[in-house]
Amino acid sequence: MTNAASLPGQPRGGVLSGPATARAVNVLAPNPSAMTLDGTNTWIVSEPDSDLAVVIDPGPLDDVHLRRVVATAERAGKRIALTLLTHGHPDHAEGAGRFAELTRAPVRALDPALRLGDEGLAAGDVIRTGGLELRVVPTPGHTADSLCFHLPADRAVLTGDTVLGRGTTVVAHPDGRLGDYLDSLRRLRSLTVDDGVSTVLPGHGPVLEDAQGAVEFYLAHRAHRLAQVETAVEDGYRTAAAVVAQVYADVDRSLWPAAELSVRAQLEYLREHGLI
Repeated sequence: MTNAASLPGQPRGGVLSGPATARAVNVLAPNPSAMTLDGTNTWIVSEPDSDLAVVIDPGPLDDVHLRRVVATAERAGKRIALTLLTHGHPDHAEGAGRFAELTRAPVRALDPALRLGDEGLAAGDVIRTGGLELRVVPTPGHTADSLCFHLPADRAVLTGDTVLGRGTTVVAHPDGRLGDYLDSLRRLRSLTVDDGVSTVLPGHGPVLEDAQGAVEFYLAHRAHRLAQVETAVEDGYRTAAAVVAQVYADVDRSLWPAAELSVRAQLEYLREHGLI
């Protein structure tokens, strides 16, 4: 059996739902799949002594799940005052409209089309609710509208799909751009080095206890895949589908369509940098 401490990021074992840090509680959505892992992590974040809470990524449009999020907050004596979105993919954001109906709380996002209320989100914003402080970190790449949220008091970062608790993130062409994603990973690495962030609270999968190790693994993985794709092209595999069959031969074929979109993003990156 592999020791979790030896895995990238040191994933925390045990049940995913429940308290993760002093300020963050996870309510796992019932939407497991090959792409969503165990399901979407819906995070309730608040100061321990506050009666106000912020929810990050209410998840899919599943009324039972959304009501469970509200009930979890209420059992802790908290009212949900604000909802934030890491990005607009349906497994994170589809339930936001219904959740706003249940909570009467505004929804803030980078993409204006996802907002419900007068305020959006932008790089450098600091969100303060009930004494809680969250800092908005722009992390485009997985999608153009991807954001992370730095929770300084817990030395944690909520990463949506930018860093997962298990496996690696798909950067799918055309919305996903690999150059942006690599810059975002470097930005997260700076948080671990300069701001003391040690914990990743991901959008899917377990909590990671070694944030810097997780980001370094992601950067190394991307460099390795890029080198494989570059070699495949040099060997005559010119189409994304052909590269997938060569480079991702060890990956479950059901994931090849997503891998092909990732390869398209990698090919675009290599062309932009004059490497192929």
